[in-house]
Amino acid sequence: MPYDCVIVGGGFAGLQAAVQLGRYRHSVAVIDAADGRSVLCRRYHNLLGWPDGVSGEQLRALGRSQAERLGVRFVSDTAVSAERVSDVFRLCLKGGTQVEGRCLLLATGVKDRLPDFPALIPCLGISVFVCPDCDGYEVADRLTVVLGSGAAGANMALTLGHWTKDLVYVNHEQAPVPQPLLDKMAERGVRYEHQPAASVLAEGDSFRGVVLAEGKVINSDRCFVAFGGNEVRSSLAAQLQVTLAENKHVLVDPRTKQTNVPGVWAAGDVVAHSEMVTIAMGEGSQASIWIHKRLIGEFG
Repeated sequence: MPYDCVIVGGGFAGLQAAVQLGRYRHSVAVIDAADGRSVLCRRYHNLLGWPDGVSGEQLRALGRSQAERLGVRFVSDTAVSAERVSDVFRLCLKGGTQVEGRCLLLATGVKDRLPDFPALIPCLGISVFVCPDCDGYEVADRLTVVLGSGAAGANMALTLGHWTKDLVYVNHEQAPVPQPLLDKMAERGVRYEHQPAASVLAEGDSFRGVVLAEGKVINSDRCFVAFGGNEVRSSLAAQLQVTLAENKHVLVDPRTKQTNVPGVWAAGDVVAHSEMVTIAMGEGSQASIWIHKRLIGEFG
């Protein structure tokens, strides 16, 4: 028997939807590859009720436990293909099995493009950040390194100027920066290094700075990463003929979060929005309300 709903992605949009659908007493399966942003982030600071922050690992574990108590099934695997077969959606998993659902929620997220410095990973969410809306406050009035590429890094440095005036932009990939952005950075006092970082200085989860290719050391206890070109994980949506934006984010109805394909919803970072946990959770709840309405015959 197919599930009432299959959710692809066990991040915060998927988990919130799973909890809500479980409370509606629907049969739900969550396909979770456990390789998204929520797995890497060591601390989320801007969530109601967590003034000292909470790790992605802890929040995911709490969400999964809550959903499992409501009868939601979790499958640790990667969905590699999706198709509609008659009146159900069939997902083929990397491990060789198949899962079917009457409705499908894509909460597959975005994978950040990070530089090849393993020392950065334990620092993510604690002293190294990717989202200024989430964590710009964490660098307030501190010397901050922006490690990035081209215009993406330049724009990040300019955005962070709201919180701190002490910024160094290291254009690690030495991609071109448009002259207007260079002029703005100079005007606002952003120091600019057009050379790669040879190494990252870190102690556990504490960022300590970077060593540039020419040997210069920049000591700092805060860093933002901004390389652009993040992977929007919308390949399953594309297989189902879901309409995508030019940047590959999934387009959805703003009220229901349903895509152009009846029975297929999307929520979280795979949808175009400010990429925050609170918004992802809200979209997961919003989608699940309308999935429920479809399952009980109140929504086409």
